[in-house]
Amino acid sequence: MERSPVHSHVIPDMQDWPVNKLYSNRKAFVKELAEFTIKRLMKQPSEEIRNKIARAAYLETIRIKNEPWKADLPDEMSFWKKIKKELSDHELDISKDRVNEVNEDLLKKIVYRYSEEIVGGFKPSTFKFARRFLTQFFKVIFNTAWSIGKGTMFGNRKELQDRIKVYGYVDELRSLMNKGSVILVPTHFSNLDSIMVGYALDQVVGVPPFTYGAGLNLYNNKIVGRYMNRLGAYRVDRRKKNKIYLETLKAMSNLAIQKGTNCLFFPGGTRSRSGQLETKLKLGLLGSAVEAQRVLLQEKSNKKVFIVPLIIGYHFVLEANSLIHQYLKSTGEELFIPPKSDESRRWTKIIKFAWRYFSKSSEITLSIAPPLDVLGNRVNKNGDSIDNKGNTLDISGYFMKDGQINGDFQRESEYTRRIAKRITEDYHEFNIVMSSHIVAYTAFLIHHKNYPHLDIYALLRLPETEFGISFNDFCEKVDLIKHDLIEKEKEGKVNLSEEIHWDTEKLVKDGIGNIGLYHDKNPLGINKDGNIYTQDFHLLYYYYNRLNNFDLSL
Repeated sequence: MERSPVHSHVIPDMQDWPVNKLYSNRKAFVKELAEFTIKRLMKQPSEEIRNKIARAAYLETIRIKNEPWKADLPDEMSFWKKIKKELSDHELDISKDRVNEVNEDLLKKIVYRYSEEIVGGFKPSTFKFARRFLTQFFKVIFNTAWSIGKGTMFGNRKELQDRIKVYGYVDELRSLMNKGSVILVPTHFSNLDSIMVGYALDQVVGVPPFTYGAGLNLYNNKIVGRYMNRLGAYRVDRRKKNKIYLETLKAMSNLAIQKGTNCLFFPGGTRSRSGQLETKLKLGLLGSAVEAQRVLLQEKSNKKVFIVPLIIGYHFVLEANSLIHQYLKSTGEELFIPPKSDESRRWTKIIKFAWRYFSKSSEITLSIAPPLDVLGNRVNKNGDSIDNKGNTLDISGYFMKDGQINGDFQRESEYTRRIAKRITEDYHEFNIVMSSHIVAYTAFLIHHKNYPHLDIYALLRLPETEFGISFNDFCEKVDLIKHDLIEKEKEGKVNLSEEIHWDTEKLVKDGIGNIGLYHDKNPLGINKDGNIYTQDFHLLYYYYNRLNNFDLSL
């Protein structure tokens, strides 16, 4: 897979960016979102609507008591008490028209409140500031030893761009910017993902920013909240589980897509706790994409909705330690015994980690898979859907019944499952294997084969001194995995980074050096006797999992 060069912006004027147009009249969009959501909810039976309102009031009251945030509005409790009171005041109303009138009135109050909370904004001036700030920030994070040797702390923009490597179908992605709405669906491993992807899309790929959901908890910090409000993000409160809120949130995505806004969301729903590439996706927002395409067809619009999978590759993940412990706790329950934490050395660790960031080199890969339509068909640069035989498809026929395009929940649910399956397949096919991935996979596989009678939790409980292998023997094992991967690359089942094709000894040293760049306890290292060792089986298992679904063996 060929690395992408740095591109100029496909839409140079920020005023013409879709996200800027979406939020140019925020007040009008909030109103449109609320009315769109209310109209959808009011199609349900009056008793069902009433139950949804009562349930929302009940759950919100519990949330406010048990999990308050600084970002919450100050009148939260009084608002929901009023909703409850109005519900009880009208319990004896028996007129159907009156019930519908009360339901709609209460829904308006709730949905308008949610819509105002969810809808974000975009300011070109703030985006320009963020661009400059992130350039300096990432220069520090991915600083090279060469730069320090030259006596500069920050390096230059070109060196930074060398650290963030973009591969894949960049030209296709750029060409679709004026042909409809592009929905980018990345894998999710770190809290850095959103800003990393956003920066790379702006500075390397040259496409306008995408609107995306940002957790409301981020807005607990007023400074962060102020900037998030102006960078295209919309707010997502994962504490809110009631149907009215979730419907409003889905409507936000649906309307934005219909209006031609490019959207980014993580279909896995959260960061991968295990370190594996996602195999199961959340279907809600993908369903919004399918519905938005159907609505555009009903309106006889020539705009299409495109889905573009993106696979993020890190040598190390900042949160790997806590993520793998969360995963093992949830899957192993009593079988998992968490290691003791060392809080006394917390600040020492931070200083040590910071120095490693500043003094070593690392990189991130972003692999852009081929664009898809909402049915899972490949799409060419012109936005045409292509079938398996290379023929152009008219997707409108997939939304027709009795000669008319109409909504069909069961049919669109099947299309949503189909596109989700295609995305996870592309995550694996267009994943880029890095040197750190192959050494971690090989090391843990060796450990597992040494104790075939133990389950994973027993393996992780063994002392790290139980693992050790000579450098030469380890290289032989890595070579076997390497050749297996090269064969899979020839078959089009995976992509390999440049260093996988290096001499195996050089590959091993590069992988071990990169995986040990950040963590206080080294997942993998080479001791003075030339033997491979580990200081943390949990971390090694986390990084092993990146290739766990690729059917590789020794």
